[in-house]
Amino acid sequence: MASSTEPTKQQEPVTEEGKKNPILENIQQLGQTNTISGESNIFCLTIIGQVEGHIVLPPQNKTTKYEHLIPQLVAAEQNPKIEGVMIILNTVGGDVEAGLAIAEMVATLSKPSIALVLGGGHSIGVPIAVSADYSIIAETATMTIHPIRLNGLIIGVPQTFEYLDKMQERVVRFVTKHSNITEQKFKELMFTTGELTRDIGTTVIGEDAVKYGLINQVGGIGDAIQELNKRIESKKAAMGGGMVQ
Repeated sequence: MASSTEPTKQQEPVTEEGKKNPILENIQQLGQTNTISGESNIFCLTIIGQVEGHIVLPPQNKTTKYEHLIPQLVAAEQNPKIEGVMIILNTVGGDVEAGLAIAEMVATLSKPSIALVLGGGHSIGVPIAVSADYSIIAETATMTIHPIRLNGLIIGVPQTFEYLDKMQERVVRFVTKHSNITEQKFKELMFTTGELTRDIGTTVIGEDAVKYGLINQVGGIGDAIQELNKRIESKKAAMGGGMVQ
């Protein structure tokens, strides 16, 4: 009798524990409601909180880990069912090299990409926002442009300044290459004094970002999806025309 009832008692908890919600797991681990599954031809990549780089930030910080984003972008590039990529940003910035790595990945995608800035696309979020083929910013969203800063031990030697200057030039070159803002204007916004209370730089709001040539247009999610679908169809038409020839 005992041996016949034991298996049933062992199987009950297994079946309950085995029922895992994949959507809930994706939200907890990656901040995504769905991974690349072929259900949609558009892959949505969210960058929120602080961009975490080589140093793990405290657990109370809302972070986006760049080592999570890079494999997703590689998967989106390789998946033939994914025809476009949408990047949604609400970030305060973060690690410079991690942010530039994400921006370079987005910029070199062979598939159409749209960046939508909601809330904020500050600091290193600026290069990520302009890395897409087309960028849109919400009317109330802001972007803070300021010089590069270092955390931790800083050695007071000329080499430290040269390192900072070179890193800053990487950011300036990338932003000016992938947007319509001039290097002179971008540096002017970067080194403005008196506008930010505790820092040097400028906070640019919605329409001003478009006026300076940093972002392409003011809009929202509907505009972003419409523009991305338009670019997907244009690419399909171009590839179809090439095959006919």
